[in-house]
Amino acid sequence: MTDAESLDGLRGRYRDIVLDAAGRVVLDRGWRSNAIAASCRALLAAMLRGSPPTSGLVGMQVGAGLPAWDSTGPPLATSAQTTLVDPHPFTVGPTAMKLDFLAGNAVSVAPTNRLQIQATLGPNLPAWPDAGHASASLREFGLIATLAGGTVLINYVTHLVIAKDPASTLQRTIWLTF
Repeated sequence: MTDAESLDGLRGRYRDIVLDAAGRVVLDRGWRSNAIAASCRALLAAMLRGSPPTSGLVGMQVGAGLPAWDSTGPPLATSAQTTLVDPHPFTVGPTAMKLDFLAGNAVSVAPTNRLQIQATLGPNLPAWPDAGHASASLREFGLIATLAGGTVLINYVTHLVIAKDPASTLQRTIWLTF
């Protein structure tokens, strides 16, 4: 399964916009497809059954991926992915994300089959470099949820490197269709 394919109708898209310290757009790659991880299906079934301890989204992880992807291109994200390649990803918590239902491309107060997740990584986020990262180069991300007491990946993307400097802001918008 490629990043443009879906799991029986489940599909996703994302858009990254990077702003400099003055708020000017310095990167906008437009809308791209992403992979819905196979564990998303189990999460949906558990939530419908009311199986604790299960929750909706608990965050978004961003990772450095592999520097080799800069010369070879990132691998296609697949539904088989269970974790980020980066063993020390940065997690954007739920308070830094905004979730809305979408009707068409407009926000809806009523539940729909489409969800929009907006996450912002402001200046100095992620707090890299650190012991696990030489730079703040981002090459992958995934949405995470809680299922049966553990963290599961429900959406995964690999992308060309985003060299996020300490003064820039990354605005990531993700659309999931169920």
